[in-house]
Amino acid sequence: MGVRSDLDANFDFEIVDEFLDHYSLMVDSMEVMILDLSREEMYSRSINELFRVFHNIKSASGYLKLTSMAKLSSFVEDELESLRTKTSPISEETTNWLLAISDMYATWQDDLKMDNKLSKIKYSLLKIPDLEK
Repeated sequence: MGVRSDLDANFDFEIVDEFLDHYSLMVDSMEVMILDLSREEMYSRSINELFRVFHNIKSASGYLKLTSMAKLSSFVEDELESLRTKTSPISEETTNWLLAISDMYATWQDDLKMDNKLSKIKYSLLKIPDLEK
């Protein structure tokens, strides 16, 4: 039994379906927002929107007991909070880290679609880049 079957067995169909729809939209928009963080004119809007995306995923995945997704979302949300105090674009190292994070969420999206177990978080994602430029 995969993650989708587990969700369907333990939660109302409408809740699961709404989560999957919103999750898909958020994952699909992450990469553009991350790349926009390197553009000074887009930084403020993009960092706040990206923070909101991870906050929403954290809340929904916590409710649905998708523990690894909720924990990674909380971890990333904390790092994005510190980036929200800055006004300048992020470093290439931070961009690459966030893109790798985005890839993890895309992998989980595939896991959900194919009814697999959620893939394990790559250890390299837990190494926070130097957030200072």
